[in-house]
Amino acid sequence: MKNQSVKNNIDWISVFIYIALVILGWLNIYSSSLLSTDGTYQKQLIFIGCTIPLIFVVLFVDGKFYEKYASIIFGVSLLSLAGLFLFGKTIAGQRCWYAIGSFTLQPSEFAKAATSLALAKYLSDTQINLKETNRQLQALAIVFLPVMLILPQPDPGSALIYSVFILVLFREGLPSWYVWTGFITILLFVLTLVLEPYAVILIALGVLIIIHFKGRAVDRNIILSAILLVVISGFVLSVDYVFDNVFKQHHRDRFNILLGKTVDMKGIGYNTNQSEIAIGSGGWIGKGFLEGTQTKGGFVPEQHTDYIFTTVGEEWGFAGSLVVILLFVGLFLRVIYLAERQKTKFSRVYGYCVAGILFTHFFVNIAMVIGIFPTIGVPLPFFSYGGSGLWGFTILLFIFLKMDANKVNEW
Repeated sequence: MKNQSVKNNIDWISVFIYIALVILGWLNIYSSSLLSTDGTYQKQLIFIGCTIPLIFVVLFVDGKFYEKYASIIFGVSLLSLAGLFLFGKTIAGQRCWYAIGSFTLQPSEFAKAATSLALAKYLSDTQINLKETNRQLQALAIVFLPVMLILPQPDPGSALIYSVFILVLFREGLPSWYVWTGFITILLFVLTLVLEPYAVILIALGVLIIIHFKGRAVDRNIILSAILLVVISGFVLSVDYVFDNVFKQHHRDRFNILLGKTVDMKGIGYNTNQSEIAIGSGGWIGKGFLEGTQTKGGFVPEQHTDYIFTTVGEEWGFAGSLVVILLFVGLFLRVIYLAERQKTKFSRVYGYCVAGILFTHFFVNIAMVIGIFPTIGVPLPFFSYGGSGLWGFTILLFIFLKMDANKVNEW
């Protein structure tokens, strides 16, 4: 088949949604930082301008380059994360950035694309069968290597995003018990924070008894059930220790506020409370662009970064928020659609990684802003202020669009 240019083959629907989100993001950054004196919205405009040559570079490189050198890109990414412990700059207690004068760069934002490429490269090997335990461990190692370097920075928000790779692995054949184990672990952890540990153990015992007598004959293994109860009991009894001694105080405070165990509207719960007030005050159609009183008054801290969606809610109301949400959902669904039509496993897996990362950022950020998830510092893609985040998401998306545009050459 005759080769066609990227211009003709690139998925323009995804490109137009990307452009719309970036423009809307800048308008909200402009509104939320208009009265500041640090040039926030001007800097973001420069970051946006830098994405134009960045996109051209990503699209200019041959699509096969990303597959051929995926392992090297991943290795360089790991080195950039490890280098932070020696050469990183500490900001607000986190050692997440390299600083060159006043310019900072956060390598964890680019590590998501690098990890996606590495995972896609590994899974595209025809010899890989995720039913084999050693293959499962190797795939999980690719995911957890960057996590182990990001957590000590400490940056739990960025580390949390990597959990979505488990769903990508599940899509490619990882046994479902991994997903169920993760879900049950989170559920037990939260229940133990709300109830007494022994009450949670009794609930688990009741569930196991029901499964034993109501399940299939093949599932009625009393020894296995006993082992599961012992493991669950050990985990539940360790939750309080982990919560009190491993979690930092501000993390404990945020969980306690979320679970209703603590009310601190002037302290640790201030951000979330002001965020909810701002969004709620927008009503159905909002107060109007640049007319948000909460935004103008600076009541929501860090509103131009992690809490940027509060500006949307206050000034554009429910209608505007719905438009933004539909744009994001449209992009997710479009990427999944494109991933399904790929002709190589490498491109398909990478596409699912892109959709998963963008969705997880979107979901966690919105949930955090409306108060149903702890505040952990996860930016809203293409909206939140910052060059590293914008460039990282742009590279992540346009590498996939390049792969999709090149699929005409893969017959």
